[in-house]
Amino acid sequence: MSLQFKDSERSLSAALRSVRDSIQGEYITLGQLLELVGEQGLLLFVMLLMVPFLLPVSIPGVSTLFSTVVIFVGLGVVLNRIPWFPVRLLESKITTASLLPALDKGDALMQRIDRIIQPRFLALSQSAASNRLHGVMLIVAGVLLLFPLGFVPFSNTFPGLAVLLLAAGIAQRDGIFIVLGYAMIVVTIVYFSVLALAATAVGENLINLGAIQALIN
Repeated sequence: MSLQFKDSERSLSAALRSVRDSIQGEYITLGQLLELVGEQGLLLFVMLLMVPFLLPVSIPGVSTLFSTVVIFVGLGVVLNRIPWFPVRLLESKITTASLLPALDKGDALMQRIDRIIQPRFLALSQSAASNRLHGVMLIVAGVLLLFPLGFVPFSNTFPGLAVLLLAAGIAQRDGIFIVLGYAMIVVTIVYFSVLALAATAVGENLINLGAIQALIN
């Protein structure tokens, strides 16, 4: 099945509220959440999954789960096909008690996006080649979100924001959002590189300190 990127028929905030109002029960599976959004709303689905990483709410253990979805959707964009999701992934459960507060707070965020997003710089989103490139960058952002650095400030926020901007830009054909998404990927890579260098420097200092203490003893 071909994956089409048409102008959205409803605002992002309205879509989020529709999903939020349809959630019932103690748990919801990822597959059920996808059904509420609909196959033609895969990019919106990805955006909704990024909300917990951008706001002061926490859904324990979802970083790996949600980033895996981003990677599969990115592959779908690259191949211009509705992506295949592993059954085990779709059956993953999320507690509604942790998801609903994230969606409630995400409504204000989506309303802000709705006020400024619009089709522009269409050359960045109209061709198949450009969309394939955007799909690759979605995959890159998803991989960055996989890094087990949740305890480090902004380690999930930066790649989550990159995914949100890219997905919104592709879905709404807004070239500015797409460019901002690319910029956030660069920011994330630079940030992770700085963290890696800092960790390496600390490790070397500890090794040197240990060697000095061994000599003294």
